[in-house]
Amino acid sequence: MKFDLHSHTNCSDGELTPEELVLRADNKAIDVLAITDHDTISAIEPALAAIEKHKLNLKLVEGVEISTSWHGFEIHIVGLNINSQDSQLCHRLEQQLATRALRAEKIAHKLEKLGFENCFDTVKNMAQGKSISRVHFAKYLLREGHVSHIQQAFDKYLARRAKAYVAPMWISIEEAVDWIHQAGGTAVLAHPTRYDMTNKWVRKLIQAFKQFGGDAIEASLPRQNKNELMQLVNYANQAELKVSQGSDFHRVSPYTELGRTLDLPQGCQPVWQDWH
Repeated sequence: MKFDLHSHTNCSDGELTPEELVLRADNKAIDVLAITDHDTISAIEPALAAIEKHKLNLKLVEGVEISTSWHGFEIHIVGLNINSQDSQLCHRLEQQLATRALRAEKIAHKLEKLGFENCFDTVKNMAQGKSISRVHFAKYLLREGHVSHIQQAFDKYLARRAKAYVAPMWISIEEAVDWIHQAGGTAVLAHPTRYDMTNKWVRKLIQAFKQFGGDAIEASLPRQNKNELMQLVNYANQAELKVSQGSDFHRVSPYTELGRTLDLPQGCQPVWQDWH
């Protein structure tokens, strides 16, 4: 079976609607897809409706990607197989979205001080009422011609230590893991090698995640060489954690695609091995 357990819709910072995403997943022969929007589960219901409408042979895993803070780093924790109808989780995610909105205002204020007029209103319109992320600001900077590509927007303005960076006021990893477990889900440390930290800190992060009750780490990622894959699998095995895989799909591009090059080697425990 073909699993992709990390993807986004336009309910957060992806570009496809929930219906478009599940149709694309079906077209790419994905068997099991997790929608894991940032701090929101609003895509789950329309995605399930689209699967039913089009009679797709696709299993949808209800998920979310929760933003957390750890030693000054913004760390993302994916929840898989959560109960999207859990009232407590829904209330908690509303609090996360309020934190996200406040951070967006602060980022916009910094960019406007740098000379980018009407930044917040423009980005808010781009988000179309959905949660605003740094990706929306990157798209704004690209569209207005201030940068030549998305990564440059992060490097110059939005990444840690960049001109318009605003430190997040997220919950702790331990809280996120607890939220996910209380909603019946599995807690997965997202893309551990993508946080601009040394290998020493990656190992510390994985050890801390295990101590906080985490269940698995994402080992198979897009744009990844075999050494990185095997390193993450080894880290997972050492910490007695399961492993997951996901494209972190946001938009159609030459660099990422649903299900592309997502393979786990022998000698690890896939996060789905006990799923029905």
